[in-house]
This record gives sequence, C-alpha cells and structure tokens, in this order.
Amino acid sequence: MNQMCRNRHFFNTLCCLLFFISISSCSSDDFVPKPKGYNRIVLPEHQYINLADSFPYQFEYSRHAKILADSSWMAERYWIYIYYPEMDANIQLTYKPINGNKKRLREYLSDSYKLTAKHQIKAYAMEESYFTTSNNHTAVYTELSGEVPSQFQFFTTDSTQNFLRGALYFNTATQNDSLAPVIDYIKKDIFHLLNTTYWKK
Repeated sequence: MNQMCRNRHFFNTLCCLLFFISISSCSSDDFVPKPKGYNRIVLPEHQYINLADSFPYQFEYSRHAKILADSSWMAERYWIYIYYPEMDANIQLTYKPINGNKKRLREYLSDSYKLTAKHQIKAYAMEESYFTTSNNHTAVYTELSGEVPSQFQFFTTDSTQNFLRGALYFNTATQNDSLAPVIDYIKKDIFHLLNTTYWKK
C-alpha cells in the first residue's frame, strides 16, 4: 500500500512538473517586448484664411483653427487664442498699442523677454532669432527645448504704433518629443501669420 501511494505521489509530481515546463516554454517563445514609440499623428495640409476685420491687426491663420476670445482675468481687448481643436493646441496672442510712445515700447519688449525667460528653469535650450517680415516689420521668435509649457514664443512690431506677442501652448501632458511634428507644423503657420500681419492704424 505504501509503495502504491509513493508511486501515485511520484506520478502526480511528474505530471505537475511537465505541465509547468510546457507552460513556461510556450510563454517565453511568444513574448516579444514592444519598442518604445509614439502615436501616429496625421497632419492636414496647410491652408489659410483671413482674420475678421474687427481687429486693429490683420493676418492669415490656419483654416484648421478657430479664433477664441481670451477669457483670462487679465485679458485686454483684442487678446485672442488661435485654437487647433484636433491638436488641442493654442497660440495665445496679446496686442498692445504703442501710440508713438518709445518708453511704452521698451516696456513691452522687456515684458516679452521676461515672460520667455520664465521658462529657463525647465528649458535645456533657448534659441532666439529675428527676421524682417514680408510687410517690412521686425519679428523676433524664441524656440525652447525641453519639457516646457510653451515651445515657441514670438512678437512683431512696427516700432511706433503696434505690438503683437504670441506663445504656443498645448493642453496635454504628452512629452514634447512626441509633439515635435505638431510643433513644427504650427511653427509654419506662425511664420505665415507673421509674414501676413499688417496694422490697420
């Protein structure tokens, strides 16, 4: 009887062992780690329309975006968002009249540089450039690298009457590396905006 129990115990142990070996061999063959990647982003063709003529500034902006009023507590008249619904991105635009006041212009320039400098804590690189637009206005832009809230900031002015500042923001926690194609796409729209900007007064 004892011999029979021992044989049965041995047989049960052997069956369990073979079962676990077969499971582990199957699962190890089927497991393949997936490489790190990002969601595929399909970007539409660049198309532009004119801003409504109720503003003191005019430009062409993306047909795929919407103009929204800036509803923040500090917003002034003619401050707007250019909102990209499919990308959940905003270009925030703030407008300031200069009215020939050179001191006011210097203040606006100083404020603009201070707002950009606030991102230095998280940015690992900041590159500033400038150019003359198609309408012969000065435009200055800053590209920021790293996990920063705003990856692209800019301003343009005629130096005597008008000052327009903008900043690009995304309403998402996605890392900027994965947003790179969208950032490049919107940058082209911003350059088009700057090159088509003119003032009504």
